[in-house]
Formats: sequence, structure tokens, C-alpha cells
Amino acid sequence: MMTGLLSLFAIAILAVALLVAVFAYQFAYKQGKLDAMTESEVTADGKRLTTQSLQDIKLQNDILRTEADTAKQERDISLTSLSQLRQELEELQITNEQLQQSVDIFHRRIADSGGIRLQVIGAEIEPLPENAFEYRFDVLMVNKNGSSTPLTPTLNLLTDTSFVNVPLKPSRYQINGISRIRGRFIMPDGFNPMQVKLTLSADGQEVEQLYNWRLGKRKDNVPLSLAEIPKTNERPISPS
Repeated sequence: MMTGLLSLFAIAILAVALLVAVFAYQFAYKQGKLDAMTESEVTADGKRLTTQSLQDIKLQNDILRTEADTAKQERDISLTSLSQLRQELEELQITNEQLQQSVDIFHRRIADSGGIRLQVIGAEIEPLPENAFEYRFDVLMVNKNGSSTPLTPTLNLLTDTSFVNVPLKPSRYQINGISRIRGRFIMPDGFNPMQVKLTLSADGQEVEQLYNWRLGKRKDNVPLSLAEIPKTNERPISPS
């Protein structure tokens, strides 16, 4: 009887142990599968993140490369333009030296031939904003000795009964060939000139020229302020 009970007890223990082993195996299998799945998903996410990061880096790299190439092209263009400007400037300097050489030769020849007497070769008076006017006179003179000579101009605005003296700045010039007299003045209120008288004195010579006030007739498209035209026009006056 005791032997049978021991046998039954042993069988029960064996069955329980077997169930425990089966349960432990199933639990371990499921846990291992779950861990494997989690690791696989993490790895897959890591791959996706890595791929996206690489794509972003590649895109930024392409942008930087494009910007660098553009900057290089702009630099090359600037260097080429600078080189061309230097070459053009050098050519202009050479041309200017050649022209100056010709002018000097003609100037000496003219001086040796007795020079050129004092004369006005161009005259303009242009209206400006704010009741201002700009005067421009191109004057020619070559001395017999070919040297510079002090030139004193005087400018007067005339009516039938009165005149206004225009202060000139500068009041004296040096002339040795062509001298350009430039400046501005404000017309006195209520004064309406009919003529302009320019008087020039240099090396014992005196020249007087009268011009109708049409030289100062108002023009269209005049700027609204003197600030828009801060400098006088130094261009040579074209023959009328």
C-alpha cells in the first residue's frame, strides 16, 4: 500500500515538474520572441533614422556645394571684370598720355607762332532750382612764351536802367590754353535781366562779351532741389 502511494506521489511530482518545464519553455520562448521583435523594430527604426539623417546631410552638403560653386563663379567673374577694368584703365591712361603729348606739341608750336589772343569760345547760363543759375564760360588764350597767365573774369546782369554784379568764385583763374569758368548765383528777387556782360582781363588784354538773357531761359524737367545737382557741369561747351 505504501509502495503504491509513493509511486503515485512520484508520478504526481513528475507531472508537475513536466508542466513547470513546459510552462517555463513557453514563457522563455515568448519572451525571447518578444525581445527579438523589439530589437528588430529598434534596428529598423535606427536604419530609418540613419537613412533620413544621411539624406538630410547629403541635401545640406549639396546646398553648400552649390553655394560654394556660385561664390567661386562670382569670384572668377569679379576677378575677370577687375582685370578688364585694369586693362581698360591702362589703355585710357596711354591714350591720355598720347593726346597730352600732341596737345603739348601744338601748344609749343602755337606759342612759337605768336600765341592766341584772349577770347571766349563757349558760353552758357542754365536755370536751376530755387531761383539759382549756373554760368559756364570756356575761355582760350596762349601766351607767346607758352606760360600760364592770371585771368580775371567779371560778370554783370543788365537791364535798360540797372545792373547786378555777380560774385564769381573763384574770382581769378590761371589760363594756358583753355580755362573753364564755372559757378552759380541766386537771382535777386524782382530782377529781370535782359543781357549778360562778361569781361575778361589777362596779360594786358581785355575782352568784353554781351549775351542776350535767352541763355538763362527756363527749361523743362528741372530738378526740384539744388541738392540733386551738387556739382557744376564741367563738360566743354559745344559750339552753338
